[in-house]
Amino acid sequence: MYRFLLSRQWVTLTLVALLLVPTMIALGIWQMTRYEERSARNQLVTDALAADPVPVEELAAPGHAVTRPERYRTVTATGRFDTDAEVVVRRRTNADEEIGFHVLTPFVLDDGKVLLVNRGWIPSDGPSQTAFPKVPAPPAGETTITGRLMPDETTEASGIKELEGLPDRQIMLINSEREAERLNADVLGGYVAQTAPEPRNGLPQQLGDPGKENAALNYAYAIQWWLFAAAVPVGWFVLARREARERAQKAEQGPDTESSDTPRPAAV
Repeated sequence: MYRFLLSRQWVTLTLVALLLVPTMIALGIWQMTRYEERSARNQLVTDALAADPVPVEELAAPGHAVTRPERYRTVTATGRFDTDAEVVVRRRTNADEEIGFHVLTPFVLDDGKVLLVNRGWIPSDGPSQTAFPKVPAPPAGETTITGRLMPDETTEASGIKELEGLPDRQIMLINSEREAERLNADVLGGYVAQTAPEPRNGLPQQLGDPGKENAALNYAYAIQWWLFAAAVPVGWFVLARREARERAQKAEQGPDTESSDTPRPAAV
């Protein structure tokens, strides 16, 4: 009854099914791995935001690369803003996807070291973004700020390319090593996204809370791939049973009989 499984059509179908099952299982495992990675990163963000604020120099130092557990930690710093050395970061968007600048202002600590502070987003003065925009002034004199510690930006992590020949006082990426060369000062690794004090006139617009990755979507994809993998052999079995049943029915009916009006050959 099942000798038809040795036909070319069914051998090909069986080989495709045997190939699909492990492929779908592997895709499900990969999606589950992505789910675990994203869940771990989300937990790091949650833990960092929930941690008590600490002085920035407890976590950052010149040449220090901000680690994943340190990212988004709330830090405080006391010093003064150096607006003469202020720069803007090109082609940054706000919550409404409007293109403008981030304002990066050196913050001189009491011990003379420099902390890079991203004060937030401002709109550009025109479509060309070549002129230095009007930047609201920060608090004058000694002040204490609070913000989230962030690692240096890189092209690999952000997808933003460094460009040569930029307009004066404009940069593409926030990088403490490059800023240390420009400022000729000891600059703490990474930078701080300022959250307090808030600007009086709403500008610069402070950066929103860090978003979390959608780990649940990867979990759903993993379950989906494994369901597909389970459905392949079930589908193959159903098709094989139906084919066998149809062949059995044809065998029971026998060959077609000739109709009564079919002319018969004349007897000799």
